[in-house]
Amino acid sequence: MNQRLGRHKRRMSQSPLFSPARHRAQRDRMAGLPGDADFIAPIVTETLLDRLAMVTRRFDRILLIGARDEALAAHLRELGTTLTLLEAGPRLAARTGAVAGEADGVDMPFGSFDLIVWPGGLDSVNDVPGALIRLRALLAPDGLLLGAFTGDGSLPRLRRAMMADGVRTIARLHPQIDLAAMGNLLQRTGFTLPVVDVDTLTVRYGDWFSLVRDLRAAGLSSRLAPAPPPLTREEAARIAAAFAGEADPDGRIAETFRLIYFSGWAPHPDQPKPARRGSGTASLAEALKPKI
Repeated sequence: MNQRLGRHKRRMSQSPLFSPARHRAQRDRMAGLPGDADFIAPIVTETLLDRLAMVTRRFDRILLIGARDEALAAHLRELGTTLTLLEAGPRLAARTGAVAGEADGVDMPFGSFDLIVWPGGLDSVNDVPGALIRLRALLAPDGLLLGAFTGDGSLPRLRRAMMADGVRTIARLHPQIDLAAMGNLLQRTGFTLPVVDVDTLTVRYGDWFSLVRDLRAAGLSSRLAPAPPPLTREEAARIAAAFAGEADPDGRIAETFRLIYFSGWAPHPDQPKPARRGSGTASLAEALKPKI
């Protein structure tokens, strides 16, 4: 396990795709917004808690990655004996009593938790396999990792608008992880009974600027390294016009968010054996139902 972590650390230290400094600043800015500014967080929270409610076993020691969602933290405190928060934003971490750090660099004793909940952000860490390996090591045997992120196929209209004529061809949007890749990642990093599924959320906007405000509030704005140069006024106007060109007859633009939910268990001898590869048809909700 330690050798694998070392290989990932050396590989990702060469050319990071995302900027941890931008991530920290972004998290601290989010902390200053009104609680209802992020419309995605309550949707993800409700879904994760619904699926967690299907599990009958008790989780005494819980790690929550992200300290901004107070409702989720409060509910998890009711479930377990202890709740530990991990938060990238230093000011937010200090305010909430969280451990400050990134998920792909967390340094805690192995086997410390029975449940880890990660409601967003896996898609924008520099070392996704390394982060999953670290979290797998933090789980006690038969511990559960449960999380969500915005995945492949999200924001198609925005992506097309960013390629409008007259806009510099500089990477500004993150690459996205799809369902198949996430399932493979969970298997490769040592999780058993991995399950991944998706909910599609459609939001209708009056203009591009409203979408940008939502993305910033949800922590979905760019963390790419190095940061691309700011858009000029002309480029922003061209993007806004291209986005408006996708409008329905009523003048509003329907944008799509694909919310990918995932779960995986730390190995334990009493767990069911996995089905033959490619034979699975159950959803994440089915997989989390109590075993009779």
